[in-house]
Amino acid sequence: MTSLTSVSLRSRGRKGGETPTAPQVPTEQNQVGDHSESLTPAAAANPSLYINRELSWLEFNKRVLEEAWEDRHPLLERAKFLGIFGSNLDEFFMIRVSALQVQRAEGVADVAVDGLTPTEALIRVGRRVDELMSDVRACWHQLHLQLRREGIEVLRYDHLSAAEKQFLADYFENEIFPILTPLAVDPGHPFPHISNLSLNMAVVIRDPVNGEQQFARMKVPGVLPRLVACPPMPSEENGNGLAAPPVKSRRVPQRFVWLEDVIGHHVGRLFPGMDPVAVYPFRVTRNADIEIQEDEAEDLLRTIQQNIRDRHFGFVTRLEISPEMPERIRTLLIDNLEMDARNVVVSEMVMGHSSLLELTKLDRPDLKDAPLVPRTPGILSRGEDIFSLLSRQDILLQHPYDSFTPVIHLVEAAAKDPHVRAIKQSLYRLGPNSPIVSALIAARDADTQVATLVELKARFDEENNITWARALEQAGVHVVYGLIGLKTHCKVLLIVRREPGGIKRYLHLGTGNYNAVTARIYTDFSLMTSDPDLGADATDLFNYLTGYSRQTRFRKMLVAPINLRQRMAQMIAREAEHALNGRPARLIFKMNALVDPEMIDLLYSASQAGVRVDLLIRGICCLRPGIKDISDNISVTSVVGRFLEHARAYYFENGGIPELYLGSADLMTRNLDRRVEVLFPVEDPTLRQHVVRDTLLVELADNVQARRLLPAGTWERVRPEPGRRRRVDSQAIFLRGDKSPRRR
Repeated sequence: MTSLTSVSLRSRGRKGGETPTAPQVPTEQNQVGDHSESLTPAAAANPSLYINRELSWLEFNKRVLEEAWEDRHPLLERAKFLGIFGSNLDEFFMIRVSALQVQRAEGVADVAVDGLTPTEALIRVGRRVDELMSDVRACWHQLHLQLRREGIEVLRYDHLSAAEKQFLADYFENEIFPILTPLAVDPGHPFPHISNLSLNMAVVIRDPVNGEQQFARMKVPGVLPRLVACPPMPSEENGNGLAAPPVKSRRVPQRFVWLEDVIGHHVGRLFPGMDPVAVYPFRVTRNADIEIQEDEAEDLLRTIQQNIRDRHFGFVTRLEISPEMPERIRTLLIDNLEMDARNVVVSEMVMGHSSLLELTKLDRPDLKDAPLVPRTPGILSRGEDIFSLLSRQDILLQHPYDSFTPVIHLVEAAAKDPHVRAIKQSLYRLGPNSPIVSALIAARDADTQVATLVELKARFDEENNITWARALEQAGVHVVYGLIGLKTHCKVLLIVRREPGGIKRYLHLGTGNYNAVTARIYTDFSLMTSDPDLGADATDLFNYLTGYSRQTRFRKMLVAPINLRQRMAQMIAREAEHALNGRPARLIFKMNALVDPEMIDLLYSASQAGVRVDLLIRGICCLRPGIKDISDNISVTSVVGRFLEHARAYYFENGGIPELYLGSADLMTRNLDRRVEVLFPVEDPTLRQHVVRDTLLVELADNVQARRLLPAGTWERVRPEPGRRRRVDSQAIFLRGDKSPRRR
């Protein structure tokens, strides 16, 4: 077998690739053998070929922020992107930054694969966050001016009219004051616990009797709207004499003020007989990446519940303060929070600006995207029994453009069908009022055997999943919580049905969660099939998850941590061998993140062999494309738009006999080694062609929402060439249904 060197092979391989209609080659050339040994790691011991994971994530969030600048989005959708940016950044500090801070505190000086120590990474992260927050302030300033022209204003208290101030005084007295709890801090009153992501006020008051100043903390209540709406008032000059810009909208103006401004203005009401001196807002972010010692847990559910409680007490990973806060108050907070002073962030932007998402609740359809009306494939609209239909053919859905309702109906049909003997399903993130859970409970009431794997370790969904797990258990459903040391992230539904010819299995396999809410905003694929080999694989998978099994082989599925990494490596190596031998070779991978160093090395080596590698990556990408003699056959595209790109798809041109896998796994070390993941093949040529030609290639051609990754690790927006190329907005194309859907 020919081995790969780094430079000399470039002239031997094909630069580029053919579409799935390429001529076929003998079958034995397309078998998955141990091709991975022929690949020479291209990036071994060369940190310059890797992008730092945290910095790459920040560049992803920058792409989210850029959408808030885009005039092509309606104004309230732009405010939504600004809020999403803030919410993303909060989670980044809770999980990723906190991990680096732990390493720094423990004196870890190990160099990561990208060449940075934890301390170096934190320094660069801090600088980049400062730059992004400066951009956030500028973006909000511009966006707010445009919202004002549409009659929507978010004002500081001093900018309000006298009538509005009187309304807010009454609102404070009746709605806010009764639930506020001022907490003194002195020798008789210990410093209170400050909860994660809470907005607080440091209040300095003076005793008029002795002139002494005291400190108190007050939490801004999260049960109230952060943006307090003022009712329409008679037209009058603003309190500070500022004239509002001309209002374009004929609607009644909607004016808001931040809740903390209302509290700060009336803070004296909470300290009768005392003189308020100053009020300084501050906000705390805590470490939420709590390690679960599963191997020591006697009861995983109780252990998870305890860890949820512990999350509220994680160390402070970020303290946001206003520039006006004096040094003595800052020092008091640092000392009492027992935190590292390097974790203080001076914020000139309103803290917790994820609250701007509240604006999206306004009844202003003229400032929002047109409502999504998901399609139902015609073949599913004819009233035919779903099991008869799946016995004849596979059905592929592309969410959210295709409705998620057929997936719910499949579970409901199984629950009602007297011939169904068993339903087994993995559940990762369910969402509220889950119709899936209701159907499973109904199936159990009908004496169908129902088994579910509820992943309690789905971060930030633990409490919700515990609630559903208990509801299922109370209904008599067999509930298991997964494997020790592994998260169960795969999306699999297995229905076992007794038919005249014997037992038959029906499957739903997906790239996204069984969550009807996120299915309207996440892009994902669903495959419904009665393929017997996939059904047998699903049976083996659930036996592996619910019982004791050392399953090592599957017929068609790629399952992590069992065989997915090995098979993926072999198939990438196989593609390189095709290129070296002049056969059609191309890789198109779509995923949320590319982090795993081994996979990156394999893609570099495939590029050197002449394989055209097109990567569609929404978020983190640690690979550097376009490096001469290393990755100049690799392109990386990121599409960020109205819907969150969430699907995973792996296409191999395979010498003219194409293969396509969909599933739950990104190419991250955690997905390949520490999670139960499933990739499944799409073998129907019509469905496979739809995914590749009508979805992946359309996204690669996007020149409206797409960015292209440059070798330096920065991204540039893809623009139509003036006068030469039409605009290609992939999500708009999918919304319109321009490409003919699968087997209507």
